[in-house]
Amino acid sequence: MSTAQQVPDILSAEFAADPYPAYRVMRESAPLIWHEPTRSYIVSRYEDVEYVFKDRKGEFTTDNYDWQLEPVHGKTIIQLSGREHAVRRALVAPAFRGAELQEKFLPVIERNSRELIDAFRDRGSADLVADYATRFPVNVIVDMLGLDKADHARFHRWYTAVVAFLGNLSADPAVTEAGERTRVEFTAYMMPIIRARRDALGDDLLSTLCAAEIDGVRMSDEEIRAFCSLLLAAGGETTDKAIAGIFANLLSHPDQLAAVRADRSLIPRAFAETLRYTPPVHMIMRQSATEVALSGGTIPAGATVTCLIGSANRDADRYRDPDRFDLFREDLTTTTAFSAAADHLAFALGRHFCVGALLAKAEVETGVDQLLDAMPDLRLADGFTPAEQGVFTRGPASLPVRFTPVRA
Repeated sequence: MSTAQQVPDILSAEFAADPYPAYRVMRESAPLIWHEPTRSYIVSRYEDVEYVFKDRKGEFTTDNYDWQLEPVHGKTIIQLSGREHAVRRALVAPAFRGAELQEKFLPVIERNSRELIDAFRDRGSADLVADYATRFPVNVIVDMLGLDKADHARFHRWYTAVVAFLGNLSADPAVTEAGERTRVEFTAYMMPIIRARRDALGDDLLSTLCAAEIDGVRMSDEEIRAFCSLLLAAGGETTDKAIAGIFANLLSHPDQLAAVRADRSLIPRAFAETLRYTPPVHMIMRQSATEVALSGGTIPAGATVTCLIGSANRDADRYRDPDRFDLFREDLTTTTAFSAAADHLAFALGRHFCVGALLAKAEVETGVDQLLDAMPDLRLADGFTPAEQGVFTRGPASLPVRFTPVRA
């Protein structure tokens, strides 16, 4: 087994600036690393990360979320296992797929996208991150839940603090304190709303969660609050970075942008390739339940395992020419890219596959389509080169563009 000293450290400035060369070194010469600062074993190869996520032998748990998520969200569905997890997932999943998503929430997605685009469509310039990507998914979730969009700034501050807490690999006490304070503030905000919604159900997602029942099991007020907190952070941060990422990748490859502009049915392919090439979440942790042998050595029972999605998705043993963005690649299956059968790892796999994957797909497809309609000659601002930021989650911090305004 290797140690972190043999490769660029995941907490270093060098790694934060560009993790992909370090990922390559890890995969080739140090596929299993003991990382003392995070007290975790780091795995980087596709076959190993896939093995951990699929967990067909019951060798891994999500017990790490007890300390990683619970301080900011409370106990959430992704900490559960067995029947308890299956029932809770069955209670929330219908709202994020099929007819419920298409009929009830797709109009919400389309409306929120148009409202944001209308604010800049006549300007001829925009920052697709600040003006659109960071606002769109949060607005959608708040609208879906039937909450007040006037509180957007508060929601955005909360989810930013939560995501910072989750990515606080260096254990900065100020980041920890801000994340824990968010749980208190969000609880004080949500609990009266949840109790009032139970007494007067509406047609929103929060009402659906309040009314959902399977085999006599219903979600408690605290379970609903924790799920809303998780949804806001996970759905906001990941879709934010996915939308920014897909445009950064397309704008950096004008021929592929032109292809998508001409044929919007290619948007899912561009999204799937973005999830592989520049995933919004680069790391997901698990806990080993037993001793497990992986490439490069053995992980003891009870250890934290840091799975490097950003590395696994660039593994040359899985993808041909993996460091090239190519929405036409033949070794990535678009038809399964947003399901538990996906062959990229951006949404994880197995029983803890992201419940919001189809919601993210609907948001990205709608957003990209409407943005391309509003900005047919979309191009990067002169002299600007897109750059990613972040370690735990990663994406462009800014994406200034120019375009000739067109009427809606």
